[in-house]
Amino acid sequence: MQLAELNIGRLVAPTDDPRVAEFMDNLDRINGLGKRMPGFVWMMEGSGEPGTGNTEAKIDGNPQFVSNLTVWESVETLENFVWNTVHKQFYDKRKEWFEVMGDMHFVMWWVEDGHRPTLDEALTRLEHLKTHGNSAEAFGWDGIKEAHHWKDKACA
Repeated sequence: MQLAELNIGRLVAPTDDPRVAEFMDNLDRINGLGKRMPGFVWMMEGSGEPGTGNTEAKIDGNPQFVSNLTVWESVETLENFVWNTVHKQFYDKRKEWFEVMGDMHFVMWWVEDGHRPTLDEALTRLEHLKTHGNSAEAFGWDGIKEAHHWKDKACA
């Protein structure tokens, strides 16, 4: 089994606004780093246009919602990328570019090797987590015993 994750954010401004320029200007850099990490398997891609990541995948038709959907070999490989690379510096600056979401916006779940989840599938897993809490179907960092970096390095 491999680990799928979905992370959603709502930008404070449209993708071409100067307020989110630093985030947009570094999207390819951070995504490229992730793709080169040991344990990376797959990432949902957008149009392929430089600096756009997957910003075209609208959630509820809202262009300011952006999503990141990836698959990793293990919890440890995802954790290493999130918390032990330059990605952490951008994570720490997220309040500059993203609204604080009052609702859960991150979910993980196990997938069969070779499976590439769709955004709809991932959103269904997120809803399951919101409704039922951590389970075998969907979980957060606190719902998986192998994860440990989030305790010290995640948001409050």
